[in-house]
Amino acid sequence: MRLMLAPMEGLLDFVLRDVLTRVGGADRCVSEFIRVSGTLLPDKVYFRTMPELRNGSRTLAGVPVRAQFLGSDPVSLAENAASLSRLGPEGIDLNFGCPAKVVNRHGGGAALLQDPAHIARVVEAVRRAVPAHLPVSAKMRLGFNDTGLMRECAQAMAQGGACEIVVHARTKLDGYRPPAYWELIPRIREAVNVPVIANGEIWTVEEALRCREQSGCDDLMLGRGIVADPGLALAIRAAVDGDAVAPPLTWQALLPQIARFWQMVCEDLEPRQRAGRLKQWLNLLRRRFPEAEIAYQEVRVQTDQQAITLWVEDLQNRAPTLARFA
Repeated sequence: MRLMLAPMEGLLDFVLRDVLTRVGGADRCVSEFIRVSGTLLPDKVYFRTMPELRNGSRTLAGVPVRAQFLGSDPVSLAENAASLSRLGPEGIDLNFGCPAKVVNRHGGGAALLQDPAHIARVVEAVRRAVPAHLPVSAKMRLGFNDTGLMRECAQAMAQGGACEIVVHARTKLDGYRPPAYWELIPRIREAVNVPVIANGEIWTVEEALRCREQSGCDDLMLGRGIVADPGLALAIRAAVDGDAVAPPLTWQALLPQIARFWQMVCEDLEPRQRAGRLKQWLNLLRRRFPEAEIAYQEVRVQTDQQAITLWVEDLQNRAPTLARFA
C-alpha cells in the first residue's frame, strides 16, 4: 500500500508538506499545480511552487515530491515538462481534475474531461518530451458534469503514456460536496492497465478502509483529511498492515510541528500570507483536536507576526492546561 499527499492549491504547499512528512506515513507528495499557459516558464517559477527541487525533489524528511502541471496546450506543456526535467523532479503529474471556474474557463483542469482525445494528446506530448526514466502520471475526476466519459478519459491517459492515475471520486459539478463515489472507481480500474489510486473524502481510518474496499485500490491519496489529522497516514498504515492500533497523534505531540510550521511560514511566505496560513491550518485541525478549537479562537483575530510568535511559544507552555479544558 502507498499513501500519498494530494496537491491542494493554497493549502498543501511546501511548508505543510514538510510538516506532514515529518509526522510520517506518506510515501509521496504532489506539488500544487504549476500553471502553464503558452509560455516557457523560468526556473524561478518551478522553485517557488516546489522548493524541494533544491533538495533532490524530496521534503526535508526525505519523502519524494512530484511536480504537477495544469494547462491544456500539448506543445506548451511538453516544452515546460522538458525544461523542468533538467531540475531533477521525481516525476511529472498532469492535472485533469481542478474544478475552479477560472481554470475550467480557460480549458484546463476538469474541463479537459469533456475531450478524451485532447487528454491523450496532452499526455503523449509530455511523455515524449521528458526522459524515459521520469514518471508521468495524471489526476482526474469522475467527469465534468457527469460520469459518462470517465472510462474513456482514463483510457486516454493510459494510452498517452501515464504510468498511474489518481481518481478523485467526484465530478467537477460535485465540487467538494460529500459523498465521494468510490464505488465507481472499479469501472475505471477495469478500463486501464496502469495502477489507479483512490482519492476523495478520506477523513478517518474507517473511511480509508471503506474506500479501499469499494474502489478496489490498494493505494490512496489523502488531502484535507491528513491536514486535519496529521497522524492519519500512520494510523491507516497500522490498520492495513494488521499491526496493533497506532496510538493517535496527540495535541501535545503536534505542538512542535505547529511551531515549526509557523517558523517556516514566517521565513518563506509573504508577510500578508502568514497569519492566514496558521489560522487556515488550525481551522482544519479543529475537526480532530478539541484543543485546536481553543487555539483557533485565541488567534483568529490576531494579525501581528510578533504577537503570534509569542502566542505560539505560550501555546506550547500551556499545552497540558489546554488539554484539560478541551
